[in-house]
Amino acid sequence: MLGIIFSEMDFDYELQMLVKSFFPGQECLVTTDQGKLSELEVALVLALGREEIRCKVMAGAYVREAGVPADGNQDWHKNPDKSGHPYRAWYKNELKRMVFRLLEGMPESAIPGLFRRVPEWGTMTGVRPAKISMRELLQGKPAEQVEADLREVYCCHPDKVKLCMEVAGKEAALLRGVDCSRGYSLYIGIPFCPTTCLYCSFPSYPYDRFGKLSGEYLEALLRELEAVGQECAGHPLTSIYVGGGTPTALSADQLERLLAHVERHFPVEECLEWTVEAGRPDSITEEKLQVLRQHGISRISINPQTMQEETLEYIGRKHSVEDVVNAFALARGLGFDNINMDLIAGLPGEGLSHFEDTLEQIRRLNPDSITVHSLVVKRASRLREMLERGDDPQGREAARREQMDLMVKRAQLFGEAQGYAPYYMYRQKNSSGQFGTSSQENIGFARPGKESLYNILMMEEMQTIAAVGAGASTKHYHVSGQIVSRIENVKSITDYIGRIDEMIARKRGRIWEKR
Repeated sequence: MLGIIFSEMDFDYELQMLVKSFFPGQECLVTTDQGKLSELEVALVLALGREEIRCKVMAGAYVREAGVPADGNQDWHKNPDKSGHPYRAWYKNELKRMVFRLLEGMPESAIPGLFRRVPEWGTMTGVRPAKISMRELLQGKPAEQVEADLREVYCCHPDKVKLCMEVAGKEAALLRGVDCSRGYSLYIGIPFCPTTCLYCSFPSYPYDRFGKLSGEYLEALLRELEAVGQECAGHPLTSIYVGGGTPTALSADQLERLLAHVERHFPVEECLEWTVEAGRPDSITEEKLQVLRQHGISRISINPQTMQEETLEYIGRKHSVEDVVNAFALARGLGFDNINMDLIAGLPGEGLSHFEDTLEQIRRLNPDSITVHSLVVKRASRLREMLERGDDPQGREAARREQMDLMVKRAQLFGEAQGYAPYYMYRQKNSSGQFGTSSQENIGFARPGKESLYNILMMEEMQTIAAVGAGASTKHYHVSGQIVSRIENVKSITDYIGRIDEMIARKRGRIWEKR
């Protein structure tokens, strides 16, 4: 157990995450003890076993020497309304930078028996590492200064600086013509899947057990869509994303009803992008793809996750590599010219050679975009339950951890060689603890003109997302990126069906409320 002792609780979550990024898999306890620390310090004592390494930071004298005005208020940290201090963001970043440098320079002998690594993302512990840089570029800050901040303020490794600038630059260029303040994107959740994958933590329900509810679910979903369409009338619609789950788990007739209903209640003619996750190859048929084509779906995903037969069987995918190839060829033959494929680096039992073989098979298919995810053992997944029971007979977990970093780097080299550019990325939450791994990013690569606007708008929190369906989360954002309101739907399919009037009432008058 790692202990962090503060003079007072402030920035405690950010620093806790920073310390844990140096010591993956270790739990971290945050406490306060004003008796150990002077009154004017927002300081940290890192307790490692019997050793204590003290880092005094944010003393008033230091602030004055750094040339940052304190508005005559050296006791700013005692003010209950700390958020109002004009230099609060500077204090937070400087505190994190100093703690990072302390831990980075700590000799190995100071922590015998405790694994430590220096996180390549520096002090950036959030799930959106490109968000700050992208916003600064949109605000007109010179790229050279944005890059310097990544190196000097956030302590990022040169490889991450390069990746972040590529992604932020691409995002900023794509969003310059989008109405982020008045506009919105629509998310439609379909929580059914052919089977539940071993690693999955999303609210999805196997169709063989829950498919009997699909008709009632669709009726409730259509009602919520109509209500949300009324709430959003007069606001420009930027993009639509139909996800899940696996939307193509629905029948062709059900997909037809759903898409026609969206067209009746939303201004799809002004929509810049409409994505449907065709997802699992074992759910794709020619009839379903024809329905998508007839309704002008501009982008689909066919997601193998891996092209290794043994892995597909182990994780419960219930389809073959040949099924992936056939589904992709079918979609191409019907005229789909913007197809994404999702891959997962670090699946159980896969080493670098397996992942490289998957990349080679994907190269031959030649999709328009690829999203590479780093596997994280989520708390709600069956994989987590299995590992906690000690059920890992082939040492799959050890192989995954050992080579994941190499897989992600190889994917980046692959993307560059094949003409794909990174255009959005994010990092997973809940990746620490007993089965924590390196906090690798998930990256979307695309050929020019094949990027997903929805992915950028959703991940960088640039636009209001009106979301319908079981487990969907509607978020109304201020142009500054702050959440004005968050409206959650229940996750259970049966609860969603039975409480659909409540789901609709929750949104009434709130999607665009001002505070």
